[in-house]
Amino acid sequence: MTEPRPSNLNVPNVLTVLRIIMVPLFVVVLFWQPANQGWRFIATGIFVVAMLTDLADGYIARRYNLITDFGKLWDPIADKALTGATFISLSLLGELPWYFTVLILVREWGITWLRATIAKYGIMAANRGGKLKTVTQSLALIVFLAWLPGLPGAVQFLAWVLMWAALILTLVTGADYIREAIRIRARGKQPRRSAE
Repeated sequence: MTEPRPSNLNVPNVLTVLRIIMVPLFVVVLFWQPANQGWRFIATGIFVVAMLTDLADGYIARRYNLITDFGKLWDPIADKALTGATFISLSLLGELPWYFTVLILVREWGITWLRATIAKYGIMAANRGGKLKTVTQSLALIVFLAWLPGLPGAVQFLAWVLMWAALILTLVTGADYIREAIRIRARGKQPRRSAE
């Protein structure tokens, strides 16, 4: 007898939706007074809280067996919406070169589109490399959001090291996800044997 599937209306999925809602709030606060250190810290705080909901929803979903197809699909989308808005905002403010933003977002949105495209063959969940990439991106963005020009030189150096690491991890894990998608699609297209 199979266990009943968890409802989509659960705490992890609510946290995912909350993270999506926080994206426009974060952008408004960041652009309110982008050269004001106080407002930058508030925007950074909103970003950190939003990222913590990502940790919380994943932990709760696994701990209480509340993993759903909705969560598998929309949790990465919520992450991309938040980090994507942050990368674009920093580039619009002239604080991060556009090539970082373009390369990272093409990979992020491309993999999100790929996930949705192959969903009929199987769900492509986040792997360890993808999670490490997300953590590295988040740390780099937190330091940049705190207003890089106002930080000590050593912190600025660390921020750029993290940002380059994030870019490299983003591209490498993107290639891994493409390979995984090809495997999922190949398995899904194999003819199934009829039960005897």
